[in-house]
Amino acid sequence: MLSTKIKSKKCPICKTEFLPVRMGQKVCGPKCSWLLVEQKKKEDYRKTTRKMRLALTDKDPRHWMQKAQKEFNKWIRERDKDLPCISCGRFHKGQYHAGHYRTIGACSSLRFDERQVNKQCAPCNNHLSGNISGYRINLVKKIGLEAVEDIENTNPLRRWSLEELKEIYHDYRNRNKAV
Repeated sequence: MLSTKIKSKKCPICKTEFLPVRMGQKVCGPKCSWLLVEQKKKEDYRKTTRKMRLALTDKDPRHWMQKAQKEFNKWIRERDKDLPCISCGRFHKGQYHAGHYRTIGACSSLRFDERQVNKQCAPCNNHLSGNISGYRINLVKKIGLEAVEDIENTNPLRRWSLEELKEIYHDYRNRNKAV
C-alpha cells in the first residue's frame, strides 16, 4: 500500500492551517464551507448584475439623457464662466447651475437650446424658482426680444431618441475636452 503524505492547507475564510480529510477540500470545516458558498454567491450576483446594468445602460434613454444633460450643463457653465448670474446679475463664490429660462417640464424641446440656458447662481435657481423676472430682463439684453419671444412661443413636447442623446452627449463631451 502506498502511503502519501497529506499536506496542510490554509483555510481561505478563517486563515487557519488544517489537514484536508477529503480530496478537493478547500476549507477547514462546515462553518467556513457555508461562508465560502455565500461569498461565491455574492460574487456571482455582483458579476451578473454588473453585466446586466452595463447592457441596460447602453440601451437606456434615461441613462443617456442624464449623461447628455450633465455634459451640456457643464459646457454652459464653462461658456458663461466670466459672466454674472443671468437672473440677479451678481458674482459670488457659491455654486452655479445651468439654469433654463423655460423649464424642461414645460417645454422638453428646449432642453438643449443654448439660447435659453445660462449660468445661474444656486440661490436664484433653487430658492427663487429661477428668478424668472430677472432672468427675462437679462436674457432680452443678451439675445434680444425676438429670440426671447421665440423661446416663449415654442411649446411642442419632444421625445429624444437614443441616437440623438448619444450624439448630444458626444458633441458636448468633445466641446468640454476642447476647452
